[in-house]
Amino acid sequence: MRSDAVKKGPSRAPNRSLFHALGRTEEELQRPLIGIVNSFNEVVPGHMHLDKIVEAVKTGVLMAGGTPMEFPAIAVCDGIAMGHVGMHYSLPTRELIADSTEAMALAHQFDALVMIPNCDKNVPGLLMAAARVNIPTIFVSGGPMLAGRVNGNKTSLSSMFEAVGAHSAGTMTDEELEEFANSVCPTCGSCSGMYTANSMNCLTEAIGMGLKGNGTIPAVYSERIRLAKRAGMQIMELLKKDIRPRDIMTKEAFENALTVDMALGCSTNTMLHIPAIAYEAGIEIDLDIANEISARTPNLCHLAPAGPVYMEDLNEAGGVYAVMKELTKKNLLHTDLITVTGKTIGENIESANNLNNEVIRPIDNPYSETGGIAVLKGNIAPDTCVVKRSAVAPEMLVHEGPARVFDSEDDAIAAIYGGKIEDGDVVVIRYEGPKGGPGMREMLNPTSAIQGIGKGSTVALITDGRFSGASRGASIGHVSPEAAVGGPIALIEEGDIIQIDINNNTLNAKVSDEELKERRKKWNPKEPKIKTGYLRRYASMVSSANKGAILMVPEEK
Repeated sequence: MRSDAVKKGPSRAPNRSLFHALGRTEEELQRPLIGIVNSFNEVVPGHMHLDKIVEAVKTGVLMAGGTPMEFPAIAVCDGIAMGHVGMHYSLPTRELIADSTEAMALAHQFDALVMIPNCDKNVPGLLMAAARVNIPTIFVSGGPMLAGRVNGNKTSLSSMFEAVGAHSAGTMTDEELEEFANSVCPTCGSCSGMYTANSMNCLTEAIGMGLKGNGTIPAVYSERIRLAKRAGMQIMELLKKDIRPRDIMTKEAFENALTVDMALGCSTNTMLHIPAIAYEAGIEIDLDIANEISARTPNLCHLAPAGPVYMEDLNEAGGVYAVMKELTKKNLLHTDLITVTGKTIGENIESANNLNNEVIRPIDNPYSETGGIAVLKGNIAPDTCVVKRSAVAPEMLVHEGPARVFDSEDDAIAAIYGGKIEDGDVVVIRYEGPKGGPGMREMLNPTSAIQGIGKGSTVALITDGRFSGASRGASIGHVSPEAAVGGPIALIEEGDIIQIDINNNTLNAKVSDEELKERRKKWNPKEPKIKTGYLRRYASMVSSANKGAILMVPEEK
């Protein structure tokens, strides 16, 4: 066993003395040591109940003959961090989570790992760590929140942010706003729409690193506790068979993840996280492949914010496996890939059924013939940018309008709430990328403000920052290269005509190459908004968004 390096033989007597100081018995040390990575804290609603998930996992490990040993991973609540300096720190925690988990796993020579994340950066951060450490690993998340209810209608966090816009526009009273605040997030769990956390938890099933239901069983269901016990037991099988993350997370598995992503209509943040996880597995994912996969993958689901259904509805309709089963009807998945079940994708989904054709459209009656995310290119984004096509109003799929240029999210929000944005405008928010932010803030506040004031079908927004999975509308993010490194978005001027054609995957300014060259001569870089601490180091090492915003050493750049 790998853990023999810290517990076997006379030379390891000092190490054993420290295990004994922990209260560990000789019998426990004879068993495999299983690291339990617990993302619990009392700050994030999606994590407040993970102590119960952890205890269930430990029970499963003990039942199957292992010795569980718990250690923590940090987590930021994106909703609480939204709209202020805190959001600069959200995406960068992904690297902290991966690095600290690697350090703990290798410093203590665990034989296997059970990862227990739930929210936005924990799932990809721990998947990155799993690929990097490459010892048998399984994922079991905390599960999604139940939908809230306001005036008898299901609702969620995205509705809350849009309510702020409605309140600003004078169409919602103070009392109605507070009713939303008290009702939209009724339970523990990751917020109830197809936002980033739930997107990534669903993709753990698609990629083969989580058991059936990991992405969709609600946090408050006892079924989630049973799932955790099964995961604890299953890690011992993975250890016995020596099935490791890189055996599972192959290039074909990432193609499966992208395909399921397109069918579900996941958050655009998956376009950051999938390349970053693949990088840790030694696989390069070029975002151009996303459009290739999207072109052949129908969009089967319109979960909030794209539509009026929620994670609990997807779970009742058959979950991720039912979506995957629909996709196999057109041979869109690699079904012969091994997974943490010890079986192949095809074996896993063999008995799956679509139980609600309104929640999961049959593959011959999709919402659209193409996937939920589109990657665009053009003279504003020569590398790439991304949009959640499934959450764009049909009339905004092709749009042309004047640029309204802002060098920070805060300035843009002030203009939106100040009534300075007109129908047809294209709001441009720049210097919010991985380096320029630093940290690539989410733009849920401005997108929600646009929706809340009733301009979601007339105003577009483009940024080198990113969006929450709760954002909807013609919200185009991850513009690469970013403004901070001199990307063309830095050269856009107030009033330039912006041409958006999501159907043809293009984003351009009606500005000649010659004019852009002249503007570049006058351009001067801006200092990052935060120049101290972790974010100083992060800004100096982070890659472009189209490469996953990963940290790269100089020789890799």
